Amino acid sequence: MSVSEFAFELELCAALEARSDRLYARQLGAGVADPGGRVLDVVGVEPRPAFADRAGITAESIPVAAIDSRVGSGRARYWKDAFDCHPKRARRATDRALEVGFFERERRNGRDYVRQVARYPDWYGRLLGIENKPDLGRPGDLESQLRTDVSLGVVDEVVLATESYVTGAHRNRIPEEVGIWRVHREAGAVREIDVLREPTPLAVADPGVEPLETYPGRTDVAVASPEAKARTRRRMAERAYGKGWRTYGLPGCARCRADDSSGATLPYCEWADRVVDAGSDCGAGCPGYDPAPASDVDLEAERDQRTDWIADPDGKRRAQSGLERFS
Repeated sequence: MSVSEFAFELELCAALEARSDRLYARQLGAGVADPGGRVLDVVGVEPRPAFADRAGITAESIPVAAIDSRVGSGRARYWKDAFDCHPKRARRATDRALEVGFFERERRNGRDYVRQVARYPDWYGRLLGIENKPDLGRPGDLESQLRTDVSLGVVDEVVLATESYVTGAHRNRIPEEVGIWRVHREAGAVREIDVLREPTPLAVADPGVEPLETYPGRTDVAVASPEAKARTRRRMAERAYGKGWRTYGLPGCARCRADDSSGATLPYCEWADRVVDAGSDCGAGCPGYDPAPASDVDLEAERDQRTDWIADPDGKRRAQSGLERFS
């Protein structure tokens, strides 16, 4: 029986995390004009030396609008004067930046003045996009998805990961810039990854072309500027930092156990004999369902232990004398 794409994705992330210092996350929007129009299965973010500085600020994603604002780490500014976007978006970004600890606030005459708790570091480098397709016999929109990744060029490299034997016909349908990995699994874990073709670096610093809507005889596209692509890359890196790949729960079923044979804790169903998605595979509609408390596993603590991400950083809020008078 072919492994589900969900199980394949989790097992691959577990293996990659153990073998690389990249930061991995699942299901990230990679579009520019239409952020949700292209969702990458897995994104690997290459850390730069300043990664530790980023980890010390907050465990959460920082809004890109807050990063791009004119709020600095020196003198506090009135929040409305620091953004070049719609006031509602600026307010949301300000509130979220305060909530996650990237901004700190002073109150002056009923107004919010904000500053960064620390300068935003240059913490990420190359982005790797991975499209998971364990069974190439059911390719779906694989070819058009990969052509979008190549023409848009938001990530530095794109790889197709599959469990199938890759034929010459398969290669001919995959853009030549896309790398190919053949993934070998055994007993619910990835044991080996054969690199059949290395990816070609994409032109992330050049304009890109993003397909939007396809009609008979034509496709509507948007041209993404290098600046817009850079903002999207920052959004993806930040989303990856805050989200990670452990975005799943363990089912409340006696037949499901927390299994760490892959190198990470995954929800393994003994009745189905595979890793399962609690959100879609489990519940009263499953013939094997046996209600029970879900396994008590702290996935954030596991991520903290096995990566350089910090679940509960000290933060960098400054206790400055006299600020209490503005509260």
